[in-house]
Amino acid sequence: MPLDLILRGGRVVDPSQKLDAVTDVGFADGKVAVIGNALKAERGTEVRDVSGCIVTPGLIDLHTHVYWGGTSIGIDAEEFCRTSGVTTAIDTGSAGPGNFAGFRKHVIEPSQVRILAYLHVSHAGIYAYSHRVMVGESEEIRLMNPIDAAEVADANRDLIVVRNCVMLLAAMVIIVNFVVDVLYAVIDPRIKVHNL
Repeated sequence: MPLDLILRGGRVVDPSQKLDAVTDVGFADGKVAVIGNALKAERGTEVRDVSGCIVTPGLIDLHTHVYWGGTSIGIDAEEFCRTSGVTTAIDTGSAGPGNFAGFRKHVIEPSQVRILAYLHVSHAGIYAYSHRVMVGESEEIRLMNPIDAAEVADANRDLIVVRNCVMLLAAMVIIVNFVVDVLYAVIDPRIKVHNL
């Protein structure tokens, strides 16, 4: 089979194949076709010297915020992943049930990078982080929206990971916020406790 591309002399690391060796990787039709030493380049085969580089299957970044433009901490998935070897990014709660549709339509669907997401139980997801404004998205209990979060997760099963944990996480957030408020009230009674 003629190869379109050969990556020559890189350190190939693929734990799934128990492979960690300096060797060549040959591609045909955009897919890995062969791995081996001194692969033969035919006329029309592009050869890239990747000596000193690590060649690995696409990496999965388990903690990203890629809702670029939708949250102040969001980064551009395409730009970040292209330069880091990541082919799958897991967004960890940038969007909540109130804005997941926009995240899906404007970021996830047009992306060449595979993006999966944890859905935040806060209605607006993660917001209000800058050098001037710092509001924790779970700080205000009135923004917790577990019922809509469960509905959005169910409607987006193809993209949302750990959707069965949404209700559990919501309960945990509510409990933690309550405990923190009670502790603050004990430490300083002037601090307002959330009304549950």
